[in-house]
Amino acid sequence: MDATPIPCGHSVITARRPGLSGWAGYGYCPSHSRWYWGAKLLLLVTCGGTVTGFCLANPELAGERDQARQMLRDQPANRPAPGTAIVTDKGLSGEDTEEFFAGPDLGLALIRPARKDEKQPRYFPNWLRQRVEAIIWTLKNQLGLERHGGRVPAGLWARVVQRLLALNAAIWHNWQIGAPVKRSLIAYDH
Repeated sequence: MDATPIPCGHSVITARRPGLSGWAGYGYCPSHSRWYWGAKLLLLVTCGGTVTGFCLANPELAGERDQARQMLRDQPANRPAPGTAIVTDKGLSGEDTEEFFAGPDLGLALIRPARKDEKQPRYFPNWLRQRVEAIIWTLKNQLGLERHGGRVPAGLWARVVQRLLALNAAIWHNWQIGAPVKRSLIAYDH
């Protein structure tokens, strides 16, 4: 589970347009050390890269923790089965967040790296984090998620869902044909 910014414009004039008012807002992306105007996409994916749940939120109105709680609480179709391990980054750290994930309603195990201010070290293999980042990279670079062109909420949703379905369809097809790398889109990159 990870969140990624979906920029919707780069100028002040674009940010003042009423088309995405309420859906888009200003948010900070710590991995790129920059502010952006747009939405935040929270993804729930399998280790193979198949997207099993997602939600879009205004970064001004909902942080990553709030977005994850809302997605798992209000959207039963997005919930993984109880006992599932959820791999995430430090964005979902906090005692209340871990209690929410481990609670009786969800029963999920949260696996994340330790923050600098935590006294107890946590074992977190780096290859897990690289897997999550590779899935987001595929969506952004090969499928053009950041160049979506949506200017109204329906257009933004349609373009985001289009990319998620394209990724899932490619993974499904690669399973069907027995491709060695299931998330590879090289054969379809024309």
